[in-house]
Amino acid sequence: MTNTYTDHGSGDALVFLHGFCESKEVWAEFTQPLQQKFRILALDLPGFGDNTPNSGSYSMESMADEVKRQLDELSIKSCLLVGHSMGGYVGMAFAEKYGHLLRGLCLFHSSALPDTDEKKEQRNKSIDFVERHGVDNFINPFTEPLFYEGNRARLQQEIELMKNIGKATPKESITGALAAMRDRPDRAQVLREAKYPVLFIFGKEDGAVPMDKALEQCHLPGNSMVYFLEKTGHMGMFERTYETRKALEKFAETIFG
Repeated sequence: MTNTYTDHGSGDALVFLHGFCESKEVWAEFTQPLQQKFRILALDLPGFGDNTPNSGSYSMESMADEVKRQLDELSIKSCLLVGHSMGGYVGMAFAEKYGHLLRGLCLFHSSALPDTDEKKEQRNKSIDFVERHGVDNFINPFTEPLFYEGNRARLQQEIELMKNIGKATPKESITGALAAMRDRPDRAQVLREAKYPVLFIFGKEDGAVPMDKALEQCHLPGNSMVYFLEKTGHMGMFERTYETRKALEKFAETIFG
């Protein structure tokens, strides 16, 4: 399998992993200013973006192995790993297996905790819906609620971008990833044992990572920075571009000096 990626800038490496039904495109504008200071890699995870179809497994562990393979290919020996949503779940699997390669980790609207029983049931219903009604009918109502309602009017272009990326995703990638997210284990212990700093970015209006879950994990690492954003849902790279980028830039500068 050949991962597809963008590789810009030079210096210490920041590696960006997109979320569910997304692609490396979600990071394109967000990462541009960071390319002046760092080497910026944005990967398409297996089965998503230009990296389709995925004939293998959609587990978080197998995706983490693909990320590792890609970093090896690009001769990256250490990095700050930034994972949005599902990309953060992959990041946690990567941290568990390859933590020695991490200089830092950013969970960007993401979590080390497993799905609740209620969330697992939602995933099952989503799998069933996609199988019965197809990708477009799933993506249309799925996308807009990722954004805080007060931001939707000004971010119609970004919402359309997300819908287009989602609709271009193969059905088997969507159902495979839903099952993989449903079945991922609790990785809170990985945060407790982290020997690198962890940055958490949370939206106060994020239905996918509620505040109680955010508070449950942000104190676990020995060294963590936490950024809570008001009037922000699940898509901080679009909803609060300047603030989230600045937080990440400062975090990276702290790590790399």
